[in-house]
Amino acid sequence: MNAIFIIGHIIGIVPMSVLLLFLLTKLISRRRGSLVQDGYGYAVLITGCDSGFGHQLARCLDHKGFVVFAGCLFPEGAGAQSLASQSSSNLKILKLDVTSDEDVQQAKKIVEENLPEKGLWAVVNNAGISDWAEIEWSSFEDFRNMIDINLFGSIRTSFAFLPLVRAAKGRMVYMSSIFAFFNCLNMGAYSVSKRGLEAFADCLRVEMASFGVKVSIIQPGNFGQATSIVKTKTGLDIWKKLDDEKKQTFNRQYIELANEYFMSTCRSGFKNGDMVIDALLHAITSSQPKHRYLLASAADSFFFQLFPFLPSALSDSVFSLSSMYAKRKDMLYTK
Repeated sequence: MNAIFIIGHIIGIVPMSVLLLFLLTKLISRRRGSLVQDGYGYAVLITGCDSGFGHQLARCLDHKGFVVFAGCLFPEGAGAQSLASQSSSNLKILKLDVTSDEDVQQAKKIVEENLPEKGLWAVVNNAGISDWAEIEWSSFEDFRNMIDINLFGSIRTSFAFLPLVRAAKGRMVYMSSIFAFFNCLNMGAYSVSKRGLEAFADCLRVEMASFGVKVSIIQPGNFGQATSIVKTKTGLDIWKKLDDEKKQTFNRQYIELANEYFMSTCRSGFKNGDMVIDALLHAITSSQPKHRYLLASAADSFFFQLFPFLPSALSDSVFSLSSMYAKRKDMLYTK
């Protein structure tokens, strides 16, 4: 009887001990955390600054006094030139194609030669592309291109600049998406690239904790209206890519319906990217940046936080609530 009583106490004590240890760890890390009140003396590298979130973040950080290395795919393009003209001399445009080893190494050389006294505080891996298509409408090359930019591009940049960020005990930030965990119809290639990116960032966060480097993942919801990332195409564009066998499976009417449904969904999203920029700024400057920033409406956030924990049978059934998905089964194989 005494043995049972003792075991009961132990069972009760262990969870409480774990909770207290967790709270103590958080308190210690909070005291050790670095808060960047302003950016003077610090540098930040951002990829994908031609437009969208990267473009907007570069301007914000420049106004806060950071030295900003703005990586642009087209440094002579309208986006890069607009950014340069609206910023101070602390913002430097870099030619940076994240799929190019040569570009990344050249960018690293320029950054090293122009670092301010406090070093490279953060790297924001923002460069990325998006496209939508059912898996069978895609080619292997479509997947390769998506992964090369969204996943391998971030890995390539991370390998190059991690030593500099580690020296500053700074931040690594990765632009992911809700589609890293929300297995939506039509987003197969994009989801693969973002799920891989989050796995990389999660592993890196654990490794970098020993060096005082913090790693954050940004997970935007529907911000297609606020950026130029959504690729506009027609049902005919998709139809032309299909071979005869696939045309027998996916009729033209269904493809037109799917295209209209996707574009209308994008049009219903956020009109500006302020929520994402605020999260990026917090990840870069806060003493306690979050591991993940889920950025969606309150109702959507509740659903997306719940979704990864649902049994597959239940999460898959969610899609049957969509009118388009319901029509899909009836329209397949029809003329």
